[in-house]
Amino acid sequence: MSDGDGVTLAQEASSRDPAVGLRAVRALRELAERLEALQVASARDQGWSWQEIAVCLGVSRQAVHKKHGGGRRLSLPAKPGGGRGASPAPDTGTTQKKER
Repeated sequence: MSDGDGVTLAQEASSRDPAVGLRAVRALRELAERLEALQVASARDQGWSWQEIAVCLGVSRQAVHKKHGGGRRLSLPAKPGGGRGASPAPDTGTTQKKER
């Protein structure tokens, strides 16, 4: 998007024609969403916490993490045998039912 496109969107957003104005509002919303995603990714790459990002965006830590945290999870190292993480305790067959 060039600077001229931004000026055009701003002018169209204030149009007296609702169809033109509403399309411009939608385009500005989509642009804002893309900018937010890029800036959040940049902040995370630079070591910012979710709380620091949330403060700048004026939202809760949970809200920004829910919106932007989905694809950036750390994975656990693979265990020998192909599993991940801790395995459940083995069944030893020693569980007893409590008598009444």
